Amino acid sequence: METWPGTAYPLGATYDGNGTNFALFSGGAERVELCLFGKGGAETRVDLVDVDAYVWHAYVPHIAPGQRYGYRVHGPYDPATGRRFNPNKLLIDPYAKATSGRTRWGQSLFGHDLADPAVRNDDDSAAAMMKSVVVNPYFDWGDDHAPRTPYAQTVIYEAHVRGLTRRHPDIPEEIRGTYSALAHPAIIAHLHKLGVTAIELMPVHQFMDAVAPGDEARSNYWGYNTVAFLAPHNRYASTGDRGQQVQEFKAMVKALHAAGIEVILDVVYNHTAEGNELGPTLSLRGIDNRAYYKLDEADPSKYTDYTGTGNSLNVSHPHTLQLIMDSLRYWVLEMHVDGFRFDLASTLAREFYEVDRLSAFFDIVQQDPVISQVKLIAEPWDVGPGGYQVGNFPPLWTEWNGQYRDTVRDFWRGEPQALGEFASRLTGSSDLYAHSGRRPVASVNFVTAHDGFTLRDLVSYNQKHNEANGEQNRDGTDDNRSWNCGVEGPTDDPEIRALRARQQRNFIATLLLSQGVPMISHGDELGRTQQGNNNAYNHDDELTWIDWDTADQPLIEFTAKLAALRREHPTFRRRRFFDGRPVRREAGAPLPDIAWLRPDGTQMQPEDWESGFGRAIGVFLNGDGIRERDARGRPITDRHFIVLFNAGDEPIEFRIPEVDDSPTWDLLVETGAHGNGVHPVEPGGTVTLQARALAVLGAHTDTAADADHSVEASLAAPNTPA
Repeated sequence: METWPGTAYPLGATYDGNGTNFALFSGGAERVELCLFGKGGAETRVDLVDVDAYVWHAYVPHIAPGQRYGYRVHGPYDPATGRRFNPNKLLIDPYAKATSGRTRWGQSLFGHDLADPAVRNDDDSAAAMMKSVVVNPYFDWGDDHAPRTPYAQTVIYEAHVRGLTRRHPDIPEEIRGTYSALAHPAIIAHLHKLGVTAIELMPVHQFMDAVAPGDEARSNYWGYNTVAFLAPHNRYASTGDRGQQVQEFKAMVKALHAAGIEVILDVVYNHTAEGNELGPTLSLRGIDNRAYYKLDEADPSKYTDYTGTGNSLNVSHPHTLQLIMDSLRYWVLEMHVDGFRFDLASTLAREFYEVDRLSAFFDIVQQDPVISQVKLIAEPWDVGPGGYQVGNFPPLWTEWNGQYRDTVRDFWRGEPQALGEFASRLTGSSDLYAHSGRRPVASVNFVTAHDGFTLRDLVSYNQKHNEANGEQNRDGTDDNRSWNCGVEGPTDDPEIRALRARQQRNFIATLLLSQGVPMISHGDELGRTQQGNNNAYNHDDELTWIDWDTADQPLIEFTAKLAALRREHPTFRRRRFFDGRPVRREAGAPLPDIAWLRPDGTQMQPEDWESGFGRAIGVFLNGDGIRERDARGRPITDRHFIVLFNAGDEPIEFRIPEVDDSPTWDLLVETGAHGNGVHPVEPGGTVTLQARALAVLGAHTDTAADADHSVEASLAAPNTPA
């Protein structure tokens, strides 16, 4: 086969209209073969003889999009020194922009004998391996442009491509569970109703489908098992896997952008699917194991594992950093995504051993003109020493606020805690983020996520029920901070069902009224259940797919109501932290920007915060002086609000203080009663708040009643699951 020298950059397979340039980094290889696959799996091998700075490259004329390929890399096989070259293993290009087929678990994938790991295995893996694919880089983006919604106006919806769309009755069967389904008008209409501005997709980088060899029946549903960092997962495409998945993904992004919705990817750069020293040889391990992975210094045959998955990428190596950064830039520049949520992001900061805010990765991101301009969200922990880093990421970053989740869960289940902790989480967690010059939007607030109970299960189960996972219910966390309201699992008891409906509304309202960036886990707004399973990572079935036919429509209406309240009133999404705890106010002095209230209507005093004062508190939010303009550039003048919380077991009568410029208050939301419309409350009057309930009052305006989103409506809905 005719070949030309080609170029060492860019890495990967690059089609130019006449042929394709192939380039692969390997610092320890002695020989590299490009393997081209034709009909029936026929393999043609081409030696890459040109090498520049450890990049092996060649240009092959007439190789067009759709061509399947892989690599065989020759070199020493010496696990004791961390070298695991084996040319009998077909390897996925780390820069592959698409993959074809599925990898079938079996002995051939492994560089060692499964029965005796000390024995080298030379079975050819080509027939069992998915193949890299040359893609067509051209796509008609038209007038596509990123919505670039400011953080303060962002509402994130965490979703799974298949889980969100697989059972939607309005989506054609043939595209359910795919990128095309996410772009369907039915999904976009639902996101619009909820006020969602960004959809955060669980992993869509190409990942291994099965969990482990000999266990192919259990699907790797979540996808935190990457094998190709530039390739969209091929099973999520309805149009084919010879590059069509790239076009389909781009079309999805284009449609979501046209609807004003950003696309954020949950990315896994901390480890790969190759696992520990007993794992398969799929890509990086066989290309340059010592460069790409962090090896145990005392025994290089083993891997340093900060992720709990067997390996950790070696972010101290320049080519590993280049792979991560090239991948990020590709998804922004070529695929038009709007941001990233980094799984176990603390691992990326371990340039040597400890988590380091000044590591090379963060330095590179900070100065990169592309990546520094998109949304960057850290999962600020890993399983290594000192891995819990909430509040410690650099100023450019936002973070999943695990302390918000834990505090809000504890508050609404009635756990004794300092009210100051709850107040801090509600107001943007200044204790975590203000010290580094960040704003309230540094806190991505969430109550539930893919990992753990759904919202409905959070109020229905005290214990995890993961028996269906095949691990004797040993997997998944036991620290759920949940409360079943008196009965474990489904019940026909009307009082418990009503309490659970209130609790779901309490969590949703707290989330959407808190300062910071709210994140809703898909299906929580319609009562999705996983039957108490808090670790459904291996269920690609009805347990994890949203059942749209049994959706709690009143709960959807409630979520939409709270999202609209947040969207229309910048008081609930301030760009700056409040000034701090209020002090006693002299008569006629300006109103503080925030005031915390006792049930008797007087202000909380310093001694109240740590006094075990109870489970009820109110907060006054000053709507004056909010610096924001509407779509026409006109200054927004917001109104004052009072939010009342009662996490106790008994009703509480709150006295409404007399506040300047507000002769009357409208009761806008009340989770413990009908709470549907405008119910005037006179200054100095009282509001009786039911046990486990929340209320929102706004300075009076003429407002029409909205759709019925009450607890009673949920209980009356014929399809609402128990």
